[in-house]
Amino acid sequence: MDPIATEIVNWLRQRLAMAGARGFVVGVSGGLDSAVVVRLCQLAAPEQVAAAILPCGSEPGDEADARVIAEHFKLPTLHVDLERAYNALVASTRSGLDSLPREMVPAATSDAAAPMTLANVKPRLRMTTLYFIASSLNYLVAGTGNKSELTIGYFTKYGDGGVDLLPIGHLLKGQVKRLAKALDVPQAILDKAPSAGLWPGQTDEDEMGVSYSDLERYLTDGPEGVSPAVALRLERLIRSTEHKRALPPTMES
Repeated sequence: MDPIATEIVNWLRQRLAMAGARGFVVGVSGGLDSAVVVRLCQLAAPEQVAAAILPCGSEPGDEADARVIAEHFKLPTLHVDLERAYNALVASTRSGLDSLPREMVPAATSDAAAPMTLANVKPRLRMTTLYFIASSLNYLVAGTGNKSELTIGYFTKYGDGGVDLLPIGHLLKGQVKRLAKALDVPQAILDKAPSAGLWPGQTDEDEMGVSYSDLERYLTDGPEGVSPAVALRLERLIRSTEHKRALPPTMES
C-alpha cells in the first residue's frame, strides 16, 4: 500500500478505537476527494463503511459518478434524495421571513441577489443526513475536505465542514490526486473537473477565483510562488474565512 495511505488508514483505525465507534459514513459526491476518503475508510474498517449518495437537485452525472465509485470499490450504499426536503425547508423559511417587518429583511435576500444563501443549505442538509446515519449505526462522519480548500475556507460552515474527522485534511489537492491514483480510483473520476455541485455547471476553480495549481504553489512556496494578484486574492480569502476554522468565540476568547 502507498505509504501515505498506510499512515492515514492506521490513523483512522486509531480514531475509531478512541471514539468507540463501529465504522464510517462518507458522503460520496462523485468527485475525487470523496472517492479517496471512502476508499481509505474502507481499508481502515472493511465491511463497516457506508457510502451515502445524497442528491439535492444535483447534476445527474454526479450521482452516476458516485455510483461508479461505490460499485468500483464494492461499497454498500444509501441513497437519500434530499430535493423535496430542501424545497420544503426553503419554502417554509421564506414564509417565515415574509412574516418579519419589511424593514428587517434586506433586498439581498432574493434568490438572484444571494445564491449562496440557498446553495449553502444543501451541504448543511446533507450533513444533517450523514449524522442521522452515523448516529443510527454508531459510525463516525468522515469529511472529504483537503488542505488546499480548508486553508482558504472553501467549504460550508456547519455543512461539509461539520464532520468528526478529516482524513485528507493535511494533503494538498495535488497530493490527493496522486493518492487517488495509488488507490485505484477510476480514471473518469481522476479526470473530472473538481466541483462542489452547488448549482449546474459550477466548478471549484471558477468559484474560488484561482486554480488549484496556483493555490498549491502559494501554500508550498509562499506569496512569491504566484503572481501578486493571486497572492492578494488568496490572502483575502484566508483572512475572511478564519471564522470557519475556529471554534465559536466566547467572552473569554
